[in-house]
Amino acid sequence: MSTMNPTKKFFASLAVVAVAALPLAACSSGSDSSSSSSSSSSSTPPKPVASITALTGEDTAVALDSGFTDALTSLGLTPGTVGDGALTDGSLVFPITGGNVEVFKPGQVSPYVIGQIQHEGSGFSLSAGGTTVEITNLNVDPGVSRVYGDVSVNGKSVVTSAYIFTLNGSTLKPLQTEGDTAILEGTKVFVSPVAADLLNQTFKTDAVTSDLLVGVAKITVNTTSGDDGN
Repeated sequence: MSTMNPTKKFFASLAVVAVAALPLAACSSGSDSSSSSSSSSSSTPPKPVASITALTGEDTAVALDSGFTDALTSLGLTPGTVGDGALTDGSLVFPITGGNVEVFKPGQVSPYVIGQIQHEGSGFSLSAGGTTVEITNLNVDPGVSRVYGDVSVNGKSVVTSAYIFTLNGSTLKPLQTEGDTAILEGTKVFVSPVAADLLNQTFKTDAVTSDLLVGVAKITVNTTSGDDGN
């Protein structure tokens, strides 16, 4: 649909999608849209600079902050993984299973990153006593800098598509490329107010605070996978 050349432009678009998976909207000022969208924006809608209709592989990893793990220990909570999720070298790792992203030139529209990054079939758990909370099927929405997920307690569904994490991309590092992958890391992941309330109610505590830093995210995208959508 776009005028991009096949190879280099396609790799660049996938790199932009890697950026999109971590909340670029949180990093943009949002105040310079008026300067970029002059007469042309009023007549014709802007076109995305990258459009990936079928995003797959590789994974999103969150390096757990010591403050978060200390909080779990103080509460007597044991972390674990669900499905295809993994806890490796202090990081929770969730395979990317799908999604779609459109990226516009900053200033054309707000938010300028639209779409979702899906992690179906994986998640993490928190257990204490006879209670286990599982949070699965994480879905990153870069447009609002949030992560949603399905929550169950002792195997019974409590809520679907709950607001689990808040993302802050202000500490994002420059894009890295390694072979057929694009890597971006540095976005901070925080417990959302919704998740804090749910965990406090479930585990009979008030120690889980809103905006507790969970860790730092790193996303790795396979630049040879998915639909080029060009």
